[in-house]
Amino acid sequence: MTPLAADVTFSQIVLILGGVVLLVFLFVLLKFVKLWIQAYFSKADVSIFSLVGMWLRKVNAGVIVNSKIMAVQAGLKVDTTSLEALYLAGGHVPSVIKAMVAADRAGIPLDFKTAAGIDLAGRNVLEAIQTSVNPKVIDCPDPSKGVDTIDAVARNGIQIKVRARVTVRTNIRQLVGGATDETIIARVGEGIVATIGSATDHKEVLATPDRISKSVLAKGLDAGTAYEILSIDIADVNVGDNIGARLQADQAEADKRVAQAKAEERRSLAVAREQEMQAEVVENRAKVVLAEAEIPMAIANALKSGNMGALDYFNLKNLQADTDMRRSLGGGERADGGKAT
Repeated sequence: MTPLAADVTFSQIVLILGGVVLLVFLFVLLKFVKLWIQAYFSKADVSIFSLVGMWLRKVNAGVIVNSKIMAVQAGLKVDTTSLEALYLAGGHVPSVIKAMVAADRAGIPLDFKTAAGIDLAGRNVLEAIQTSVNPKVIDCPDPSKGVDTIDAVARNGIQIKVRARVTVRTNIRQLVGGATDETIIARVGEGIVATIGSATDHKEVLATPDRISKSVLAKGLDAGTAYEILSIDIADVNVGDNIGARLQADQAEADKRVAQAKAEERRSLAVAREQEMQAEVVENRAKVVLAEAEIPMAIANALKSGNMGALDYFNLKNLQADTDMRRSLGGGERADGGKAT
């Protein structure tokens, strides 16, 4: 190969490489120039190389740039690397920046690290900030659960039905790991039941329903929750059933059944005893009949042995006849066991 041919080949390679570099530059320029210009004039400080790096890391550069511009325009300091890290971790970058802007405008201290942690924990940080600025109301009990009132019984046995409304705002410091609405509803319901149960008369509750809210609010029910309870308002108070009277009636009915069972037991024992006595009378009467049946044989043996004479025998018969007559006049039984007529 001649030197001229070698020079031509080298020149072609250089031209090809230069063309490739030019094409790549033009591609990058056309793809990211708009975002770069937008960031440059918004003082967002996002370089063209950062945009290329986002493209290589499969990060949506538009989301990052727009979020950075939003933060800068609001006077917040957030570096691009942190925004990319939040995006790659699956966070909602625009929501976090909007929440920080809203918190800054409302005077609520919220840094990027805290906001990102709340977002990555699965909580809607923007909604939390909005609830901090504009408190929300929680119905107690929750109507979606199919329960309309919280039922409690005063000491006099009268049932009170209560509906309450709890006004809360988000506690940013306890948002991660803090209990949610269901815990607030359960604690408020427990406090209402305890307060009504301690009332001597249900009329006290009806006359001063605010004692329920004051008593429950003083218990610090928002401890360990994601909310701060601002107020507990009693929306409705109604009188229910007389639970005390119902319980007394049920107890009286139970006592009645117990008494009836005991009476039936005693009656059964008495009937059994009567049957035993009747059986014993029959048995004794049978013994008497057996004993009387031996008398003629004894008399015969006495006459045969000479221990009894004929005169004695006739006197015994006369005595027996006289006894039967007396029994006949008295309406009793004869000596031989028959009925006197």
